[in-house]
Amino acid sequence: MSAVLAATGLERTYAGTRPHPWARRERHRALRGVDLQLAPGERLALVGSSGSGKSTLLRCLLALDTPDAGTVHCDGRPVRHGRPAGLRWFRRRVQYVPQDPASTLDPRMTVGALVAEPLRALAVPGDHRAAVATALQRVRLDPGLTDRRPGELSGGQAQRVALARALAPAPEVLLADEPVSGLDLAVRRQVVELLGELSADGGLALLLVSHDLSVVARLCPRTVVLDDGAVVEDRATDALLADPHHPATRALVAAVPRLPA
Repeated sequence: MSAVLAATGLERTYAGTRPHPWARRERHRALRGVDLQLAPGERLALVGSSGSGKSTLLRCLLALDTPDAGTVHCDGRPVRHGRPAGLRWFRRRVQYVPQDPASTLDPRMTVGALVAEPLRALAVPGDHRAAVATALQRVRLDPGLTDRRPGELSGGQAQRVALARALAPAPEVLLADEPVSGLDLAVRRQVVELLGELSADGGLALLLVSHDLSVVARLCPRTVVLDDGAVVEDRATDALLADPHHPATRALVAAVPRLPA
């Protein structure tokens, strides 16, 4: 099966700091030849510790940054950072769910206007009001919330609004960046279950960026581990958790909270 989203040989280097004013500026390699493939309807986790390159890879996959080398393709078409109008086809297919919805939800706009905003910005044809209602229904939000503003929502409701906003253009892929990290345990469980159902019922491909292997284990059959900008493991999640091969993976597994015996 061909990939709906694929990265090949991604390299990204940033200018670092100077040890002292007369020194040459250090260079930081954030990505080192990263290959990644996401099949239609697949649920794939991308995990790694802080500084492993997850955010840089996500930005390249979203065409928000330009890699120094390598390519990104969506449905076989090349994806490059550029003017918004030239990326509308891509934004309709690939949507982003942020870690902190408060950072992306304009407090002056109503829920209905927020969910409808990508439909307008991406010139999606059809009945936008109906699309908003469908998106809210899919994330189990009461349609009566459409006239509320972000400040009137709970953390779980705000995350669902962000999710509904991403679903409104009917994408093929969701890229979710730590989507449950700021939620309490009960709401976290609900959002994880919802993401699984959306993928299973609608054929939606999901790339979950996380450092929480307990969430990954419940949601994603396959996991890619990133360390120092390179892919160090790419295996079935259950096998990876049962027998981690790389030291970075072992450190992540050891950090999963466990109840005392």
